[in-house]
Amino acid sequence: MLNQYKEAIEKSNIISRTDKDGIITFVNDEFCAISGYTREELIGANHNIVRHPDIPNAQFKLLWDTIKSKNIYKATVKNRAKDGSTFFVNTTVVPLLDENENIVEFIAVRYDVTKEVFLTIELQMKEIEFEELNRTLEIRVEEKTKQLQELNQTLELRVKEEIAKNEEKQRVMFWQSRHASLGQMLANIAHQWRQPLTELNLTLFNIKKAVANDDKEDVVKLYNDSKTIIKNMSNTIDDFTNFFKPDKEKYYFNLSNSINESIQILENFLKSEMICVKTDFEDIKVLGIANELSQVIINLMKNSKDAFVHNAILIREIHIRTYQEKGFGVIEIEDNAGGIKEKDIDRIFEPYFTTKHTSQGTGLGLFMSKMICEQGLNGSIDVKSKKGRTTFSIKIPLERENG
Repeated sequence: MLNQYKEAIEKSNIISRTDKDGIITFVNDEFCAISGYTREELIGANHNIVRHPDIPNAQFKLLWDTIKSKNIYKATVKNRAKDGSTFFVNTTVVPLLDENENIVEFIAVRYDVTKEVFLTIELQMKEIEFEELNRTLEIRVEEKTKQLQELNQTLELRVKEEIAKNEEKQRVMFWQSRHASLGQMLANIAHQWRQPLTELNLTLFNIKKAVANDDKEDVVKLYNDSKTIIKNMSNTIDDFTNFFKPDKEKYYFNLSNSINESIQILENFLKSEMICVKTDFEDIKVLGIANELSQVIINLMKNSKDAFVHNAILIREIHIRTYQEKGFGVIEIEDNAGGIKEKDIDRIFEPYFTTKHTSQGTGLGLFMSKMICEQGLNGSIDVKSKKGRTTFSIKIPLERENG
């Protein structure tokens, strides 16, 4: 039974015996396995062969002081194996005494706790990291809070600066569009004056003939015709002067009147291009600036004309109608000029985007039309194109007229 007990203890623990001077006299297989030394290397060697250099002398002295005082020493000891690796063992060193109570030898029983120690060390390091994190967390939060406060303080200024830049850009594009429109309008005036000037020259020639023939009745008639021609030319100037008058005060006006004014301005232009304009109007009043709406209508009709020419459309029709829908006055301008390509339709309101040759367009017309509809009329403009027909829809909110 004693041998069985001995075998059980040796196979389940790490065991060594030393003489009273610490020289190894016995080791079991478990001791050899964990230390990496053979039994031959260990027997006769000092037990400090497995002592780790990190162990302070004070701890080693405590061990010897304890066991030489015939007391049992217990501790978790850090050792070093033959290959230089570290292992930890829970150690119990017991002094063995003879019948005279003198120390004969020491027996040490150990078991491997290397994994547990390393896990404990790792947990301790994590605890240190967490403590450091907790210690610095408040400082980091304060720093981030300060950064956010500084960002918030400058954000409003940055937004204002960006808004100012965008407003300046829009003003530049607006005046570029105004100048382009002015140039086109002056060309329209010249075009509309050519025929009346020819008629006026012919009338003056006939007056001269009537005077030579002493035909007073023809002179009076031709004189009155001349006055009518001059009056119509003067009205043309008045129409364009009113169109460009910088009067930004909003007022209520009838949609049909503004559209008819646009058609009248382009009357000769439309005739020369053989464009038929059909209208279908309801009596609708909106708040805004009639001249600016006229500019939008003129721009859309001139775009239709360009599309008619580009696509070689022979039968040219523009249909304009107005109606009320869900609190809005709606203007629809539809042409049969061939439609807009799908890849272009989402971009036609962008500034400087144009499907025309650079010598024919700046890309500002539809952008300015959108600005006028949104800012001048508090409305919107949209477009759809299907089966060779393009329809622009302008929606203007209906507001009750005061007074």
